[in-house]
Amino acid sequence: MPALKKIVLTVTSAALLSAFVVSPAAAADKDKTNDKQPKPTQPMSQVGGEQLGRVGTQVKLGPGAPVLPKRLTGRSWIVADAENGQVLAAHNSHWRLPPASTLKMLFADTLLTQPELLPKTRAHKVTEPELADMGDGSSLVGLKEDYTYTVHDLWLGVFLRSGNDSVHVLSSMYGGVPKTVDAMQKHAEELQALDTTVVSPDGYDSPKQVSSAYDLTLFARSGLQKPDFREYAATATATFPGEKKKGKKRETFEIQNTNRLMTGDIGVDPYKGIAGVKNGFTTHAGNTFTGVAERDGKVLLVTVMNPSSEESHAVYKEAASLLDWGFAASGKVTPIGELVPPKSVDTGAGKGAQPASGANEAAEDRKDAKAVAARARADSSGVGIALAIVGGLLLVLSAAGFLVNRRWPLPDLVRRLPRR
Repeated sequence: MPALKKIVLTVTSAALLSAFVVSPAAAADKDKTNDKQPKPTQPMSQVGGEQLGRVGTQVKLGPGAPVLPKRLTGRSWIVADAENGQVLAAHNSHWRLPPASTLKMLFADTLLTQPELLPKTRAHKVTEPELADMGDGSSLVGLKEDYTYTVHDLWLGVFLRSGNDSVHVLSSMYGGVPKTVDAMQKHAEELQALDTTVVSPDGYDSPKQVSSAYDLTLFARSGLQKPDFREYAATATATFPGEKKKGKKRETFEIQNTNRLMTGDIGVDPYKGIAGVKNGFTTHAGNTFTGVAERDGKVLLVTVMNPSSEESHAVYKEAASLLDWGFAASGKVTPIGELVPPKSVDTGAGKGAQPASGANEAAEDRKDAKAVAARARADSSGVGIALAIVGGLLLVLSAAGFLVNRRWPLPDLVRRLPRR
């Protein structure tokens, strides 16, 4: 039986009750801490919904929904359902801010769109020019000139250690830094991440290089459709090639993911259900973080940018509190917007649209909805009117559900948790 049939009675009951009961959306309690925070000075984008372009915290609480966490100090943040793309709550989500190493999600998603260009087993000897022109104080995994690494090694360096050296070597293998930056910008535009301007592939502070909490969440959602991206983003620890001394086997050393919600740290426990994705820090960006977590079959994405709190690991603690809120609030809030699909699948007819395994069920659901509406037209009573509303609603739901399931299923998340 199609899943939509199972909710017909529930939706019908809700529609009937709506004729008698109207519940206004509850407003979120204002956090006085955010009154002192810097605010956007330019109009923000409305991609994904008009409310996402408003300044300040946006949420529509329903009956039984928990209030948002107190003491959220991030200049910008967003909580969204990773599978259906619904935005549950946001704060200045389209504010264009320096992204730091969270921009590496776009770097990875861009290059992994064509994995055949850089197969995981391909070996590459690092050259001196490839390690030049990195910003002062760059995070590094420790690549050495004239040493050979596989593409798999280099991706581990990107995701676990946020290695700018790995980014620059992979960029060289892809065709050079300028070509990589251009490809990243075009991919951002394809994803409708229009707040993003790419200047450097590693996210290092550069004039005019910006992104937003909304765009970073789009990058994560797109990347998580790819098996290699999921694997690397969810890896907590790995063995990395080290030096090779004459006459001896090449040494190795262990690297650990700098995502503290995965590996933990003093004052931060690993988050239950965490499965990636990327953290960052620079002088201008402050701390940034995008994470994905699963609980009881629900998968949420959260992005936090530049919290002002002086508390240690504030970016992780605020992200964790928003995830907790999101899981508790799921189904109890009215979405304030959506994570838009890429341009190529926005109409269902463009590049990248895949055949729908559930097309037959979706067609049956639409037939059921039309039947409900037809019966309603023959009944002029109040119940008939309510059924007409239900019929129309089911048509919308069946179409929307079909498109979401067709284009944006989120594959099972891979986890590489720390060994206990």
